[in-house]
Amino acid sequence: MTSKSLDAMVGARIFFKCENLQKTGSFKIRGATNAIFSLSDQEISRGIVTQSSGNHGAAVACAAAWRGVPAWIVMPKNAAAVKRLAIEGYGGRVTLCEPTMTSRNEASHRIQAETGALMIHPYDDDRVIAGQATAGKEFLEEIGDLDAVFAPVSGGGLLSGTCLGAKGVRPQVQVFGCEPAQADDAYRSLETGTLQTLDSSNTIADGLRASLSPRTFAILRENVNAILRVSEVEIIAATRLVWERMKIIVEPSSAVAIAPLLKEGGVAGLGLPSRPDGDRWKLGVIFSGGNVDLSALPF
Repeated sequence: MTSKSLDAMVGARIFFKCENLQKTGSFKIRGATNAIFSLSDQEISRGIVTQSSGNHGAAVACAAAWRGVPAWIVMPKNAAAVKRLAIEGYGGRVTLCEPTMTSRNEASHRIQAETGALMIHPYDDDRVIAGQATAGKEFLEEIGDLDAVFAPVSGGGLLSGTCLGAKGVRPQVQVFGCEPAQADDAYRSLETGTLQTLDSSNTIADGLRASLSPRTFAILRENVNAILRVSEVEIIAATRLVWERMKIIVEPSSAVAIAPLLKEGGVAGLGLPSRPDGDRWKLGVIFSGGNVDLSALPF
């Protein structure tokens, strides 16, 4: 999709890949499907277990149902109610835990030990990353001369995949990760050169509360151009703006990808090369999902 209003605000031509319109409401179905359908019948015979704030859990529950096996989903108890209902609607078996990464890991490993189910990590899995990479690949196949792509970053599955998928089609494209300032472990990791952790966060971008894994950190160190941080106020404003101007529902985690471009001087400060034809920059923004709790809007 495109928006002349947002083009004018940003001072560039922006193309939006709307994964909020994807199956299960987010890009996560790409990685979950690729991972689950890569497994043999024997490997998957006891089902799947994973941890998720919502979108990955819904995708795993959906893909597991397509394979005809059970799925156990560990969710933090502060996850959006609409996401829990979606997981249950796809047949997922939800276990709530404390809203920390430590609690998520402990609960998912306990269920795995009890059931014998196979763990499908939300992002620390090559099959998941490869699935997420198809979004960036499709983007560059359709809009082949993008100067840069902007994607949210949490655990890094989408951003890692975007780096690999987009740059696999157009090596010179720049890829920027976008992150809440209240959950900026990716920014700190790239700045320090060492993997930083984030055990918990209350950012409104509830899909971006996880930390990078060694796998995604290694990919980003080699391929991402920069991580851009935005405040909670900027995330809320960007979410509302997209709703109002584009008439589509995106969740705050999605709006994080457009929020840096709406800052004063946002595009000019990124160091993008000038286009030889003198035209405005062509930028791609990935809207990661649209699963919003409509009873708890920030506006």
